[in-house]
Amino acid sequence: MRLPPEPLRLSRSPALLALALPLAVALAFSDETLDKVAKSEGYCSRILRAQGTRREGYTEFSLRVEGDPDFYKPGSSYRVTLSAAPPSYFRGFTLIALRENREGEKEEDHAGSFQIIDEEETQFMSNCPVAVTESTPRRRTRIQVFWIAPPAGTGCVILKASIVQKRIIYFQDEGSLTKKLCEQDSTFDGVTDKPILDCCACGTAKYRLTFYGNWSEKTHPKDYPRRANHWSAIIGGSHSKNYVLWEYGGYASEGVKQVAELGSPVKMEEEIRQQSDEVLTVIKAKAQWPAWQPLNVRAAPSAEFSVDRTRHLMSFLTMMGPSPDWNVGLSAEDLCTKECGWVQKVVQDLIPWDAGTDSGVTYESPNKPTIPQEKIRPLTSLDHPQSPFYDPEGGSITQVARVVIERIARKGEQCNIVPDNVDDIVADLAPEEKDEDDTPETCIYSNWSPWSACSSSTCDKGKRMRQRMLKAQLDLSVPCPDTQDFQPCMGPGCSDEDGSTCTMSEWITWSPCSISCGMGMRSRERYVKQFPEDGSVCTLPTEETEKCTVNEECSPSSCLMTEWGEWDECSATCGMGMKKRHRMVKMSPADGSMCKAETSQVEKCMMPECHTIPCLLSPWSEWSDCSVTCGKGMRTRQRMLKSLAELGDCNEELEQVEKCMLPECPIDCELTEWSQWSECNKSCGKGHMIRTRMIQMEPQFGGAPCPETVQRKKCRIRKCLRNPSIQKLRWREARESRRSEQLREESDGEQFPGCRMRPWTAWSECTKLCGGGIQERYMTVKKRFKSSQFTSCKDKKEIRACNVHPC
Repeated sequence: MRLPPEPLRLSRSPALLALALPLAVALAFSDETLDKVAKSEGYCSRILRAQGTRREGYTEFSLRVEGDPDFYKPGSSYRVTLSAAPPSYFRGFTLIALRENREGEKEEDHAGSFQIIDEEETQFMSNCPVAVTESTPRRRTRIQVFWIAPPAGTGCVILKASIVQKRIIYFQDEGSLTKKLCEQDSTFDGVTDKPILDCCACGTAKYRLTFYGNWSEKTHPKDYPRRANHWSAIIGGSHSKNYVLWEYGGYASEGVKQVAELGSPVKMEEEIRQQSDEVLTVIKAKAQWPAWQPLNVRAAPSAEFSVDRTRHLMSFLTMMGPSPDWNVGLSAEDLCTKECGWVQKVVQDLIPWDAGTDSGVTYESPNKPTIPQEKIRPLTSLDHPQSPFYDPEGGSITQVARVVIERIARKGEQCNIVPDNVDDIVADLAPEEKDEDDTPETCIYSNWSPWSACSSSTCDKGKRMRQRMLKAQLDLSVPCPDTQDFQPCMGPGCSDEDGSTCTMSEWITWSPCSISCGMGMRSRERYVKQFPEDGSVCTLPTEETEKCTVNEECSPSSCLMTEWGEWDECSATCGMGMKKRHRMVKMSPADGSMCKAETSQVEKCMMPECHTIPCLLSPWSEWSDCSVTCGKGMRTRQRMLKSLAELGDCNEELEQVEKCMLPECPIDCELTEWSQWSECNKSCGKGHMIRTRMIQMEPQFGGAPCPETVQRKKCRIRKCLRNPSIQKLRWREARESRRSEQLREESDGEQFPGCRMRPWTAWSECTKLCGGGIQERYMTVKKRFKSSQFTSCKDKKEIRACNVHPC
């Protein structure tokens, strides 16, 4: 391959060398050559101009944005994958994002920003920091990065990739290496950006939703509420496309309104559960008080949920408090891919939206119902001058939260491509739960005791327990399972197994109290899950009411409090324990006095009796880090004994050890020893000699890259004579002398002490057509004398430079 007439300027970056020239040529450059290369201005634009072979419709390589969207949401994160279809591969690559119809010569031509996922695979370019390239040049079939979409008003964006494969650079302005995304219209006008497609995935997938609040006085200083700032409890569900929890351009339901204005998820949960055929999982996570704390102080709230082929969408919301009716959340996020698989990860930055039910403009505006009710819409920086998000220049609102939805397992037969990571493979191959007893033969137990009474006397979900004694452990290296077994249960008349009775749902959480001060009423409901098989009528009540008191004193000197939250779980798994509940100060006394109302309550709780249980253990701790940084190692976890010694001996293991596997350890490049220096490429004057070495092992798993494989140095034989006639005469004499010497060698072979050598072979072909190659020839032993004591009697090899003219 011939280089362009005007040679490219190179940086010292190995990645850029690999991009600008074929890899083998790049390695042949010496430091002396590189010292003469000047850094170029505007290197990003030079990347796009430095095109090699252009082939339309080239499909071995593809650039894909997960979910194959046609539009992007400003500020959102998208997983971008550059891949090669086997058996193809690529050694180097470049990934860049440009605004439509821009050349990349200016900083403002580039759109959004990239986020590195694997630093061993990818890095930012040294001379073009907005572009992503490879960390080490090696064979690869796939790389992934995140692309953060630019702010509103950017317009369409072109994601463009180039690859280096088999010493040829490919660029493609249209086709499989280019992806165009346009900005999603923020006005929505009551319609969604594109229809939701049917899902073709198989089996089910399990996800974990983690909510990271970023709404703080530091990030949003204007009018930030220092008191009672919080996120309400998260409520949502995985559902079908026939059910809409909330959407831009739609109207808030009563449940959405109660979340938006009061932070109460009760009605919303009731609405979701009433759509039981369209909903697979109800998503719930605890509220956050205050709205932001470092993760080392408080873990981010999270919840797990599942999806299947018919219920493959996920929606949730949480109130931003205090506020009139402002929330954040996702609406109908599709977790099914066009390739009949399940999305691996969604990372979404969130901005607040208005539920259209309250007309307040500041965090602590008084209640002012919006009549008639308006449509749900995103907040903007130009809504009202008193708004905490107001910006006279109309910029985008700084995100107030981020949600991460990550797939943690898949179940059932999968009908798409190979799993994305080791975790999925493990999850797919994990055996289904077995009904038979798999207790090791080395563990000798007593029989299980009868099940205890249910901890719930109503149709609320409770627990029942049974226990057994570990009599002997014949092999201490084999762990024995727990001696306690718990099972969910409900009170009498609520069992699914009794065909003559009604099967009722759990009670839906109590509604808010009917008044905000003094004594009022509240209610809760449940519904019939299954009618009696004998056709009789269900007589169990489906609604309960009770009195409630909120803020007993309603004078100007009294505090205005929120209702009590739900009770926490009992602190004990059996016997007597304690449970807590909390409430918050909604408004301080109007007369300026101190608020003396209690904000937490504690009361006793009784779980099934545990007087026969030999020992109580704490839950297992999290697994420790792997004992190695790469390859195979071990990890441990522990638990503690909680029961009193007098209850009996406890033979349960308190520590477990298991194997762990981290990514393979890096393997550095391995090279042969340097060859001998070649002959000087000139017979007189200044020349150079070359030596080479070969690659024995390519670097793997992020190991050290290969250094140079060709070196050259200057050589000077003697001054060339100025008189050309005398010089030609000497050349002729030297040529005749070599010819006569060669004839003599061919007849007798060359004599060496103790042996006779065959003549030199002919010089091999030059390894390169230009730019400096090498030739080799050999001399082998023809006859070795028995009396020889010399070590010099062995095969010989010579090497010399050839085709040293520039390409």
